[in-house]
Amino acid sequence: MSHRFEFATAGWIIFGAGTLKEAGPMAAAFGRKALVVTGRDSSRAAPLLKPLTIPYATFSVPGEPTLQIVAKGVELARAQDCDTVIAYGGGSAIDAGKAIAALSTNPGDIFDYLEVIGRAQPVKHPPLPVIAIPTTAGTGAEVTRNAVLCSPEHKMKVSLRSPLMLPKVAIVDPELTYDLPPALTASTGLDALTQLIEPYVSIRANPMTDAICREGLARAGRSLRRTFDDGHDKAAREDMAFASVCGGLALANAGLGAVHGFAAAIGGMFDAPHGAVCAALLPEVMEANRHASKRYEEIVSADWVRELRDHLQIPKLRAYGITEKDIPVLCEKAATASSMKANPVVLSRQELESILRKTI
Repeated sequence: MSHRFEFATAGWIIFGAGTLKEAGPMAAAFGRKALVVTGRDSSRAAPLLKPLTIPYATFSVPGEPTLQIVAKGVELARAQDCDTVIAYGGGSAIDAGKAIAALSTNPGDIFDYLEVIGRAQPVKHPPLPVIAIPTTAGTGAEVTRNAVLCSPEHKMKVSLRSPLMLPKVAIVDPELTYDLPPALTASTGLDALTQLIEPYVSIRANPMTDAICREGLARAGRSLRRTFDDGHDKAAREDMAFASVCGGLALANAGLGAVHGFAAAIGGMFDAPHGAVCAALLPEVMEANRHASKRYEEIVSADWVRELRDHLQIPKLRAYGITEKDIPVLCEKAATASSMKANPVVLSRQELESILRKTI
């Protein structure tokens, strides 16, 4: 090993069935009052809220977090004098929670800190402490240092990013994923798979992330189909929860690639599930990158991913309204996405357009 690398993650990861019960004492150790950020239906957070011993306010995120939603969350956190954030839900709730925590303690406008469409200034003040509790197995947001936000005005997904945004605690309880329906199991699981493959072939890959990716891929490879076919397979659910954490650890330290570059552009323009978009794109991106990276051969083939995608009933991108006429603008936006910077090869405009045509 001859090259320098860094590795950063959440301050404390608690993994295992039944670990949700540790959230109450943990919250009491961090603050006096919590802002609990949830998904669309805050009643689903009842298993978390009932045992909390400190006062709290709740804030629901009805879909993927927009800049306006995050601004409202910041306003509520300040008005309620919350000094800690508990983010409970899928990637959208956790990303919203991390963004709210950061912007609650840092002055100015959100555009001061956003990548691509903003001024990308560094977050200077430590955010409110975040306890991240995922209820899906896919995004790995509980161990990443960024929040993916949607700007409807720009029709683009962009990141608010800082090492200071790493959650203080990540509580990963596989029991919270037992009731996920097959379609959501498939899309989030394929997001996890993508986030294990892309960091492995990234130009910023390192020995630490390689080891994490290989372990996560072994788990996802044996269990993603099983969770789709039988959501009550506890061992498979635990495998996918762990694979999701591995994906988050890897992407936070090695970056992603063209799949997520496209997904940022598509997610900003169309109402499409992030994981399903990644799954639709992954085999074609692998084929386009293969001449630049032989590392795919060490882990998985594009044909295997295609077969898995078919088994999990992932539709083509046209199912979300994407047509041939959208290709130029999607390629233009994807080329500027931050994830594209870690792709193993710089893809030409022609190659980008070819990937989209094959997936539509």
